[in-house]
Amino acid sequence: LVAIGLVLIYKTSGVLNFAQGSLVLFAALTFVSLLERGLPFVAALALTLVAMILLGLAIERTVLRPLVNKAPITLFMATLGLAYVIEGAAQLIWGTQVHGLDLGIEDVPLEFSGVLVSTFDLFAAGVAAVMVIALTLFFRYTRVGLAFRAVADDQFAALAVGLKLPHIWATVWAAAGIVALVAGLLWGARLGVQFSLSLIVLKALPVLVLGGFDSIAGAIVGGLIIGATEKLGEVYLGDYFGGGIESWIAYAVAL
Repeated sequence: LVAIGLVLIYKTSGVLNFAQGSLVLFAALTFVSLLERGLPFVAALALTLVAMILLGLAIERTVLRPLVNKAPITLFMATLGLAYVIEGAAQLIWGTQVHGLDLGIEDVPLEFSGVLVSTFDLFAAGVAAVMVIALTLFFRYTRVGLAFRAVADDQFAALAVGLKLPHIWATVWAAAGIVALVAGLLWGARLGVQFSLSLIVLKALPVLVLGGFDSIAGAIVGGLIIGATEKLGEVYLGDYFGGGIESWIAYAVAL
């Protein structure tokens, strides 16, 4: 899901959005903080969704649009700075404490042929699958999705047929905010909502190296390969390295 958020931005604007991890953190922190202030689950989710859409629109208007036609490294550095701004804003608004997040899914292991599988992980996989299907249908069968694909294929041709690039970019940043919300809730429920959540963007980089920076299908396949490699590597190779190889073996595979 984190990799898909990066792909959405890169496909349409050519920007490697290093701030995607901070968007995930901001979404999770906003949601859990609203819950702790007594809002019902649905209301907190709706308000967080609105906040992420508005944040995506604001980023496009204040950061991306003034830097159109700048060098890719300039855009990348802008998103790197943006990551720190978002983290600072989250800290200013919601504080720095760690929050537990319960989505109401009991993490009871299920046994399949002697293998224990986490119920929550199955739920997360199902949510990710629904998100991927929804994005696929959106890109393939809606006018906005068609405009996304046109801009991703050739920005100058898209301009020539009358597509408004700022509107497309604003919409795709809002979509990346929605994806960040889903990823933030799942990661937050698994690890707790804490500032280290923003570092999960680093986990997406090997996925993008394998699957491609502009392919949603590649992000799915690359994510599955990296996820399986981390777990299997830790189990079967970890003892040879003294353990703890899950944090770096994905980068070795990408190399």
